[in-house]
Amino acid sequence: MAKKEVNTDFWVRDLLKEADIKFDAQGSCIKEIDDALKTASKRGTGKVGFPEFIAVVKDFLIVIENKADVSFHVKKDEKNLIDESVSSILNYAVNGALFYAKHLAKHTNFKKIIAIGISGNEKRHRISPIFVNERGHFTQLSENINTLMNFSQNNIDEYYISEILKEKTDFEKDREEILKETKELHEDLRNYGNIQDKDKPLIVSGILLALKEIEFGNFSLDSLVGDKYKTDGAKIYDAIADNLNRANVSPEVKKDKLLSQFLVIKDTAKINEINQTLGKTPLKHYAEFLYKNIYQNIRFTRNSEDYLGLFYGEFMSYSGGDGQSLGIILTPPHITELFCDLLDIKADDRILDPCCGTAGFLIAAMHKMLTQTDDVILKNNIKKNQLFGVELQSYMFTIATTNMILRGDGKSNLENFDFLTKNSFELQKQWYPNIGMMNPPYSQGSKQNPNLYEIAFTEHLLNSVTKGGKVAVIVPQSSVTGKTKEEKNIKANILKYHTLEGVITLNKNTFYGVGTNPCIAIFTAGISHNKDKICKFINFEDDGYEVAKHIGLIKTPNAKDKKQYLLDVWFDKIKAPTKFCAQTTIEADDEWLHSFYYFNDEIPNLEDFQKTIADYLTFEVNMITHGREYLFENSENLQKDLPLCKKLSLDDCKWGEFLVGELFEKIEKGKCNNQNKQTISSNKGIYYLSATNNNNGVSDFVEKNSLTQNGNCIMFVNQGDGGAGYSVYQNNDFISTTSNSFGYAKWVNKFTGLFISTILSKFKQKYSFGYGRTENRLKKDKILLPIDKNGKPDYKFMENFIKQEMSVQAIKVVDYYNKMLMAFERERERERERETWRAAA
Repeated sequence: MAKKEVNTDFWVRDLLKEADIKFDAQGSCIKEIDDALKTASKRGTGKVGFPEFIAVVKDFLIVIENKADVSFHVKKDEKNLIDESVSSILNYAVNGALFYAKHLAKHTNFKKIIAIGISGNEKRHRISPIFVNERGHFTQLSENINTLMNFSQNNIDEYYISEILKEKTDFEKDREEILKETKELHEDLRNYGNIQDKDKPLIVSGILLALKEIEFGNFSLDSLVGDKYKTDGAKIYDAIADNLNRANVSPEVKKDKLLSQFLVIKDTAKINEINQTLGKTPLKHYAEFLYKNIYQNIRFTRNSEDYLGLFYGEFMSYSGGDGQSLGIILTPPHITELFCDLLDIKADDRILDPCCGTAGFLIAAMHKMLTQTDDVILKNNIKKNQLFGVELQSYMFTIATTNMILRGDGKSNLENFDFLTKNSFELQKQWYPNIGMMNPPYSQGSKQNPNLYEIAFTEHLLNSVTKGGKVAVIVPQSSVTGKTKEEKNIKANILKYHTLEGVITLNKNTFYGVGTNPCIAIFTAGISHNKDKICKFINFEDDGYEVAKHIGLIKTPNAKDKKQYLLDVWFDKIKAPTKFCAQTTIEADDEWLHSFYYFNDEIPNLEDFQKTIADYLTFEVNMITHGREYLFENSENLQKDLPLCKKLSLDDCKWGEFLVGELFEKIEKGKCNNQNKQTISSNKGIYYLSATNNNNGVSDFVEKNSLTQNGNCIMFVNQGDGGAGYSVYQNNDFISTTSNSFGYAKWVNKFTGLFISTILSKFKQKYSFGYGRTENRLKKDKILLPIDKNGKPDYKFMENFIKQEMSVQAIKVVDYYNKMLMAFERERERERERETWRAAA
């Protein structure tokens, strides 16, 4: 245990260093804290006592206690409160951390103390923070965290406001205000201008460009007087043209293309006429609104999550009470920033987004790159020569260009054409991009137009990036599963020329309101996929973002922690359980998703096997007591080969990973499509097996016929509400629904079957009614099994272990019924005595 404790200490040190938290171990360099610890003995003796780690971040005192074993994480009393007895304080991480925090609250002047109990290791652990105030009163906080990033210098104030005070952060207040303003602006565009949805963002973007000319004395809101000869729209249009010239937008044809989109401002009569209700033109009303509420807030903002970015996101995705929306699916800012982190973008990278929309990826990349250098020449080069975007839709191209101008340049290499029609190698030669980022159009592909599948866009982007470059795409999960023959072929071709690094399954609400389940696929371009390459498949559905009523997707206090944990796993800084990250080799016909490769990598415990045995014995007894003992006439002898040596333990063996498909010589599906039409019920018949987790899968008894399949196999429930993922041993012949499959092998008997079906049933966590177990998924599933000295499955151990545990349970059952029989016999003896007494009387 001492070695495990040391390893846990090292891991916690790494967590503190990752969050850039300065700490002391076993004491404190701060005299006030160190003096208080001189009387902090956990035994309550008044002697010295030291927590594992102490840190001070701003005005917060952080106290950490850790244990190597998660079973010693926290001890609760009979009222489900943290037990504050000496033994619990000594032996449990949370109890000990709370003790020290309360002691320091009493003996120092710190008013905000965070006690953190940590147990386990980097792969399996628990982290539980508790807030303790100066009076020693405490509040348990969410333990849904994997790092200490929430308590860093940059994050702790936000964490305190949202998680402890339960108040809104400045960002949340900004968003609420912008939501209110967005709604008002959409209503005004509709009410005063009857503006078409696709023209709304053009008008807003154009006005924001024109407002930039105020700084140069070249435009004034006071000049918008509703003149019929030079309309307000014409004045705004001229200011837009001047700003495009000032931004050095070239070539001329590109500038002309942009200006042609902004003609809607000059040519729409209704917004250029004085509105009687407003007393001014709608254009002036819009310009004043944007100047007051948006422009003045963005003039000096340049980070990627700035006020304008928030406004654009809300404005583009807004759907008002009239049921109308702009129909634009923007990639959320937290995803564009995540792309930059996953691709580890550097200041000298060259970025390509061939479906750039409003330029969200390019803007995020630009800001990431600019923060990595102070060199003015390099900064200018990043903006002018290292960002490349393509957009098919002219109005979106205009919005993207405007967005980049407003957000700090970077517009020089945006182009308006169809990416798919361009030769990928020409694009590569023209721009030499080494980073590709893309959110392609969704649901456009078909057998008639296979080049419009999302995976086809991905292949074209990979071909457009230089050899060894990195590419990340956000696509529907269905696009990496290969639903159609065409998509399967494209996946195979991608692996022929490029390397898949991994796929990250995202929060189902990432594109809230759109109804798509997205994932991020990451590749290395130009290098053929090695068959032995280990890829990562990550379940990042719990990303720290959730849907708030009337608002949409919002960030919770744990979002930064979740992101840091993802990045640590992605860059191999820490190991993660397979429920978060499955690492494996792949094939083209696999479903490139975590849900496909996931398996439970926790070694099963004794209780798992005891439950399987109990369920099977219950099933046997039920059958026998109902007159069906004939079903077990050939059942294996429990005592045969039962070991007489020491008690077998799951801790005594080594475990290895095996593919289910490689364990069995044959896996076949059930054959019955319709029980009523294809079977005849019989009280003395064989099993009829349904897709259920009840009664060992038996739902009826039927006569044998041509659909009969052999017993002594393991049954896999593939579909079914509540049964999918369930596995059981079948001892006898049967007829089964097609929703089940059956595995046959020489090693299968009742005892090995019960052992392995226990482990296979762990897949109940993976499969569901909406995500069934297909033949390919079943064969590619992995399980952990005991192994012999040669690394092969140790079937002898499995058999003897089940015999051992089944004997224990059988003895319990026999003892119970023996006691019952003895009680019956005593009662009969007393009755005979009473009869004898009555006869004598």
